[in-house]
Amino acid sequence: MPTVLVVDDAAFMRVTLRNLLEPAGFHVEEAENGNVAVEKFNEIHPDVITMDITMPEKDGIQATKEIVAVDPNARIVMVSALGQESMVKQAILSGASDFIVKPFQPDRVIEAIKSQLK
Repeated sequence: MPTVLVVDDAAFMRVTLRNLLEPAGFHVEEAENGNVAVEKFNEIHPDVITMDITMPEKDGIQATKEIVAVDPNARIVMVSALGQESMVKQAILSGASDFIVKPFQPDRVIEAIKSQLK
Protein backbone atom coordinates (compact mmCIF):
# COMPACT_ATOMS: atom_id res chain seq x y z
CA MET A 1 0.00 0.00 0.00
CA PRO A 2 1.61 3.30 -1.07
CA THR A 3 2.17 5.89 1.66
CA VAL A 4 1.16 9.52 1.17
CA LEU A 5 2.48 12.20 3.53
CA VAL A 6 -0.18 14.93 3.73
CA VAL A 7 1.38 18.25 4.75
CA ASP A 8 -1.00 21.11 5.62
CA ASP A 9 -1.31 23.44 8.59
CA ALA A 10 -5.12 23.17 8.46
CA ALA A 11 -6.32 20.08 10.32
CA PHE A 12 -9.57 19.99 8.32
CA MET A 13 -7.57 19.80 5.07
CA ARG A 14 -5.45 16.92 6.39
CA VAL A 15 -8.64 15.10 7.40
CA THR A 16 -10.25 15.87 4.02
CA LEU A 17 -7.27 14.41 2.15
CA ARG A 18 -7.06 11.39 4.50
CA ASN A 19 -10.77 10.67 3.93
CA LEU A 20 -10.20 10.91 0.19
CA LEU A 21 -6.97 8.88 -0.01
CA GLU A 22 -7.52 6.02 2.43
CA PRO A 23 -10.59 4.59 0.63
CA ALA A 24 -8.56 4.85 -2.61
CA GLY A 25 -5.98 2.45 -1.16
CA PHE A 26 -3.32 4.75 0.28
CA HIS A 27 -1.76 4.75 3.74
CA VAL A 28 -1.78 8.37 5.03
CA GLU A 29 0.67 10.07 7.38
CA GLU A 30 0.29 13.74 8.37
CA ALA A 31 2.48 16.75 9.08
CA GLU A 32 1.22 20.17 10.19
CA ASN A 33 4.12 22.27 8.90
CA GLY A 34 7.27 22.15 6.79
CA ASN A 35 9.57 21.29 9.71
CA VAL A 36 7.51 18.24 10.63
CA ALA A 37 7.24 17.33 6.93
CA VAL A 38 11.03 17.16 6.52
CA GLU A 39 11.39 15.11 9.74
CA LYS A 40 8.62 12.68 8.73
CA PHE A 41 9.98 12.36 5.20
CA ASN A 42 13.35 11.26 6.59
CA GLU A 43 11.61 8.81 8.97
CA ILE A 44 9.07 7.13 6.71
CA HIS A 45 10.17 7.86 3.11
CA PRO A 46 6.61 8.18 1.75
CA ASP A 47 5.83 7.31 -1.85
CA VAL A 48 4.18 10.70 -2.48
CA ILE A 49 3.85 13.95 -0.54
CA THR A 50 1.02 16.45 -0.83
CA MET A 51 2.42 19.81 0.27
CA ASP A 52 0.62 23.03 1.17
CA ILE A 53 2.61 26.18 0.40
CA THR A 54 1.59 28.68 3.08
CA MET A 55 2.33 27.26 6.54
CA PRO A 56 3.84 28.55 9.79
CA GLU A 57 7.44 27.73 10.81
CA LYS A 58 8.51 26.50 7.37
CA ASP A 59 6.54 26.96 4.16
CA GLY A 60 6.00 24.28 1.55
CA ILE A 61 8.50 25.71 -0.94
CA GLN A 62 11.35 25.58 1.62
CA ALA A 63 10.30 22.12 2.84
CA THR A 64 10.19 20.88 -0.77
CA LYS A 65 13.71 22.20 -1.41
CA GLU A 66 15.02 20.44 1.73
CA ILE A 67 13.31 17.13 0.88
CA VAL A 68 14.53 17.20 -2.74
CA ALA A 69 18.07 17.96 -1.48
CA VAL A 70 17.92 14.69 0.52
CA ASP A 71 16.10 12.69 -2.17
CA PRO A 72 16.06 14.14 -5.71
CA ASN A 73 13.48 11.47 -6.65
CA ALA A 74 10.96 12.55 -4.00
CA ARG A 75 7.49 12.91 -5.53
CA ILE A 76 5.81 16.06 -4.27
CA VAL A 77 2.41 17.40 -5.32
CA MET A 78 1.74 20.95 -4.17
CA VAL A 79 -1.83 21.48 -2.97
CA SER A 80 -2.49 25.15 -2.34
CA ALA A 81 -5.06 27.89 -2.67
CA LEU A 82 -2.30 30.06 -4.04
CA GLY A 83 -2.88 29.47 -7.71
CA GLN A 84 -0.77 32.39 -8.88
CA GLU A 85 1.53 31.58 -11.73
CA SER A 86 4.65 32.67 -9.82
CA MET A 87 3.87 30.26 -6.96
CA VAL A 88 3.29 27.38 -9.37
CA LYS A 89 6.62 28.12 -11.08
CA GLN A 90 8.41 28.43 -7.74
CA ALA A 91 6.95 25.10 -6.58
CA ILE A 92 8.01 23.29 -9.77
CA LEU A 93 11.48 24.88 -9.69
CA SER A 94 11.81 23.76 -6.06
CA GLY A 95 11.21 20.15 -7.07
CA ALA A 96 7.44 19.65 -7.01
CA SER A 97 6.18 17.47 -9.84
CA ASP A 98 2.55 18.63 -9.87
CA PHE A 99 0.34 21.40 -8.52
CA ILE A 100 -3.30 21.21 -7.42
CA VAL A 101 -5.27 24.36 -6.63
CA LYS A 102 -7.70 24.37 -3.68
CA PRO A 103 -10.60 23.94 -3.70
CA PHE A 104 -9.80 20.77 -5.62
CA GLN A 105 -11.81 18.09 -7.34
CA PRO A 106 -11.34 14.76 -5.48
CA ASP A 107 -10.69 12.92 -8.78
CA ARG A 108 -7.89 15.36 -9.62
CA VAL A 109 -6.09 14.58 -6.34
CA ILE A 110 -6.33 10.78 -6.79
CA GLU A 111 -5.22 11.09 -10.43
CA ALA A 112 -2.23 13.31 -9.49
CA ILE A 113 -1.06 10.90 -6.77
CA LYS A 114 -1.50 7.80 -8.93
CA SER A 115 0.44 9.45 -11.77
CA GLN A 116 3.37 9.98 -9.36
CA LEU A 117 3.50 6.24 -8.68
CA LYS A 118 3.99 5.20 -12.32
